[in-house]
Amino acid sequence: MFQNFRLSMAWLHTWFGLVLGFVLMVVFFFGSLSVFDREIDRWALPESRFEPRPMPSFDQVLRPAFERMQPTKASVALLKDRVNGPLPERYDTVRSWGAYTTHRDPVVAVFASYEVPGAKDPDDGAWASHALDPRDGSVLPEGQLAIGSQFFYPLHYSLNLHWKDLGYWIVGFAALMMLAALVSGVVMHRKIFREFFTFRRDKSTQRSALDLHNLTGVVALPFHFFFAFTGLVIFAGIYFPIGHTQLHDLHELSEKIEAHETGLPHDRAGVAAPLAPVDPMVAEARRRWAARGMAGDVGFVGVQHVGDANGYVSVYRAGTDRVALTGEGIHFKASTGELLREDPPRTAVDSVNEFLTGLHLQHFRHWLLRWLYVLGGLLGCVCIATGFIFFVEKRKKQHAKTGGQGSRIVDALAVTTVTGMLIATTALLIANRVLPAGLADKGGWEQTVFWSAWGLALAHAFARGGGVARALINPAWREQCVAVAIGAVTAVVANAVSTGDHLGRTLPDGYWPVAGVDLGLLALAAVTLHAAVRVGRREKRSQVASPAKPTLTEPRHV
Repeated sequence: MFQNFRLSMAWLHTWFGLVLGFVLMVVFFFGSLSVFDREIDRWALPESRFEPRPMPSFDQVLRPAFERMQPTKASVALLKDRVNGPLPERYDTVRSWGAYTTHRDPVVAVFASYEVPGAKDPDDGAWASHALDPRDGSVLPEGQLAIGSQFFYPLHYSLNLHWKDLGYWIVGFAALMMLAALVSGVVMHRKIFREFFTFRRDKSTQRSALDLHNLTGVVALPFHFFFAFTGLVIFAGIYFPIGHTQLHDLHELSEKIEAHETGLPHDRAGVAAPLAPVDPMVAEARRRWAARGMAGDVGFVGVQHVGDANGYVSVYRAGTDRVALTGEGIHFKASTGELLREDPPRTAVDSVNEFLTGLHLQHFRHWLLRWLYVLGGLLGCVCIATGFIFFVEKRKKQHAKTGGQGSRIVDALAVTTVTGMLIATTALLIANRVLPAGLADKGGWEQTVFWSAWGLALAHAFARGGGVARALINPAWREQCVAVAIGAVTAVVANAVSTGDHLGRTLPDGYWPVAGVDLGLLALAAVTLHAAVRVGRREKRSQVASPAKPTLTEPRHV
């Protein structure tokens, strides 16, 4: 089929990169934003604009909040056809309570799960979750969307397509093929060291796009590889769910044996028992961590089998001082505070898994490294975008002569994926600041604005792409860049008007979560305006260029 192995790798790199690049662009961009998801949350939720605090008192702040909680309407609705008889008005049998926070979270995430009387499947349950103000235990307004952690973050690994876990499978397949594209790219580029230093910005669009594609691909090659690989490791349980399918019975038995060996009961005893004060248990856990040379903040407190004689309290350390995602859990009997277990050191296999997971999720406290993550993700976006541009530029004159529409279709999809994605993002941020805070299901409306704006960008890219069929540049690139710049500045102004937290206030106060988002938006506006000017110049040159002008033939791509 191919003359040599290198040409076969070029074919694989070109077509896998093209087809799956649209997904990977979304993964890289929103993965980059997810590095600062908690900071974006504070921009999106003005009620949370205060400094992060350590885990609050369980007995004084968290427990009263837990006792007021009841399952959400959404979780109850899912149980409608899964119970024998009517659904209860209240849910009094609590399976678990949990509270989680990090060094970047001003609010505490609290959640609870409940047993459902008459459930056809005993594993079915109802649940509730809230964002809690640790200063007074009040619940933040419902219906609002934490844009960073609840939308951008899951979008980068699931596309927010949850039916049959479809989004996870699409992203997983794209990540797997990305590994193949990385290997094939290295095989193709024999002069990889020279390409590290080559970028001819004033040459033709095809030439400069290829140079930038090669440059960004080489610079961020290790980053791209380990992120694709560790992402697959994290979701291996979804791609190979043998623990809950072929080995379901063995899995259940293993859980019960482990519970017996660790002293952490697997099931409720059915005997009521009060919950002892939890704060002394937390203090004891901190003392034991300090004795092991690991003093630190509490990241998670959970209570299993609440109100039952088999209940136990688990306290986990916030491992912000290390890459590996470990918590050094310490567990106590809920009714007495008696120590039940300290988690032993990890096995070698577990240690590798926790390190790879922590490397991807970057919960550690290291700001420079976080910015390097952002840089690596954005380099991935540039690499993919320039790959799209090179593909179109190389083929559009040939397609114009033969009347083919392939270049026009690919170009329109590229516009939608690159600038259309940015339009949708800025539209979401504008909607967040413009829509009334008391609007019912405000978060749902914001998501509707996001997807609608992206859909309009798609329609605009196709409507304006007729010139590509004549070997011209699609004006949608320039027009959407201008739209992104206007949207970014509008979002900054909307934030200042609606909250009063403008840069003249947040910068002197050093409130970087909000100032950083505003500055990022202004930087985006500057970059896209500059891009619009350059694209406009190239548009004019392409309109006056001779259609017979020869195109660059690049043997490294097909």
